[in-house]
Amino acid sequence: MVSATVLTRERAREIAGQVRDPELPVLTLADLGVLRDVEVLGDSGVRVRITPTYLGCPAVEAMAADLRAAFAAVGVEAAVETVWSPPWTTDDITPAGREALRAAGIAPPSAAGPERSAPTPLTLAPTRYADPGCPRCGDQRTREVSRWGPTACTSLWVCEECSEPFEHLRTRR
Repeated sequence: MVSATVLTRERAREIAGQVRDPELPVLTLADLGVLRDVEVLGDSGVRVRITPTYLGCPAVEAMAADLRAAFAAVGVEAAVETVWSPPWTTDDITPAGREALRAAGIAPPSAAGPERSAPTPLTLAPTRYADPGCPRCGDQRTREVSRWGPTACTSLWVCEECSEPFEHLRTRR
């Protein structure tokens, strides 16, 4: 397909940024932080670069297809590339994305910790992050019910105060 529309970089970024994550549709790919770059290739189309949330993410092909469809709807051919560097972390989720998760009843991952000026110590034991607060009532007394939720990115929790179950987008750094 030859491009029928010449886009600015800003408009191309806007189109790509509106595509929803197939597993967490309350988030756009931009808010999730997997949308890395959009490059306009003159009148021949665009190149979109994404970084999946983890190696083996089953949604990568769906993300690429949805991005291609979004650009095809405006007459532009899109090439989607998967890039791995820098790796995606939950720190890449935007503040708007964190709020969208919370509003949908999904506890967002823990916020980034303080910057370190010294080397990061190597720990061979599993990393323990703060338990998520309840996205419904805000209480901090929650407990994990299952390490695995409906998607590989989430775990299942319950609030001790309101007894409501909720998903938690696991922290990944």
